[in-house]
Amino acid sequence: MINNLIRGLLYVIVFVLLQVLFLNNIHFLRIATPFLYLYVILRLPLGESRSGILLFSFFLGLLVDLFGNTAGMHAFATTFAGFCREPLIRLWNGKDVPAGAIPSSKVFGMGGYLRYALSVILIHHTMVFGIESLTLFDPFFLVIRILGSVLLTFILVCVFEGFNVVRQKSGE
Repeated sequence: MINNLIRGLLYVIVFVLLQVLFLNNIHFLRIATPFLYLYVILRLPLGESRSGILLFSFFLGLLVDLFGNTAGMHAFATTFAGFCREPLIRLWNGKDVPAGAIPSSKVFGMGGYLRYALSVILIHHTMVFGIESLTLFDPFFLVIRILGSVLLTFILVCVFEGFNVVRQKSGE
């Protein structure tokens, strides 16, 4: 249990620092910005209390907001993503998922995990960019930004998930 706590804390520190120091400054073609810190929410153990997930998601988003000067956008979006996480797991993977397991392609299968990750990322990015624009003045550009950022974040999440699968197969 202590090992999981330390690993989770290390995930938070590494991904928040990676987000605020590097990824917030990437605007691919002035459209797509990856939000890789969302991977921490994707990897939260199954069977945790919903209020615990919501609090953790809120504070994770708040950390990104504090260091990124974004005034609560990420806190709201990550809290909403955390709220939608459990129903999405049940939707894409059924109710036969073992409690305490960490969501991964090994637990859900590759297709189930990719659907789950893509759904959470799409919800999160829609909230972030919807709050950021606060208008439908240019809905086409808003949709392009959302889809571009979802694609970029999804690719990065798949890369990190690939590293975790390799590490699990090697026995670490």
